[in-house]
Amino acid sequence: MKELFVGKSMSLIKKQYPEYSDEKLAEIRYGLASIYITVSKTIIICLIAFFLGILKELIIFTICHSLLRMTSFGLHATKSWICLVSSALIFLGLTFLSTVITLPLFIKIIVGLIGILLILKNSPADTAKKPIINPKRRLVYKILSTITATIFVILSIFITNNFLANCFLFTLVIQCFFTSKTIYKIFGLSYDNYKSYRQ
Repeated sequence: MKELFVGKSMSLIKKQYPEYSDEKLAEIRYGLASIYITVSKTIIICLIAFFLGILKELIIFTICHSLLRMTSFGLHATKSWICLVSSALIFLGLTFLSTVITLPLFIKIIVGLIGILLILKNSPADTAKKPIINPKRRLVYKILSTITATIFVILSIFITNNFLANCFLFTLVIQCFFTSKTIYKIFGLSYDNYKSYRQ
């Protein structure tokens, strides 16, 4: 289905914009594939969450995660089925855990401080297809990611709603893994891709 969607869309774009270069068309193809994967994955995971009775919680959890990921970035699965399976396991699993467990304060503090340091060290974590080359932009992303991570930890400690407190902490933990050099190696992905480009 993905290839059919991308193929049909690319045919229409080539007819409408024959002046587009191969490089431009490659960027558009990548974007269309990303849109298809994101939309189809979201629909499937939301349907599962609906039947599990945690759809509202999943949406909140996903929003929290997106706020941190938009500046810290992180790895992307190399295959769409891996992305679907891993996303379903991680997001559905941690959303459910967020609704049922209560973490002691000292655990929140320890995990939170480690998380902030790891985000400061590793973000933004780019990919080979989308390297973040500009050093100023990288610095801005790093600062914003660290500030967001710090706010998340503070909220997880002081907020009275247990589910939301867990959301902020667990999304930080996810991003620590997604931006980790070790995880990139496990999945056979290149790390610090911006270093391959001359400034």
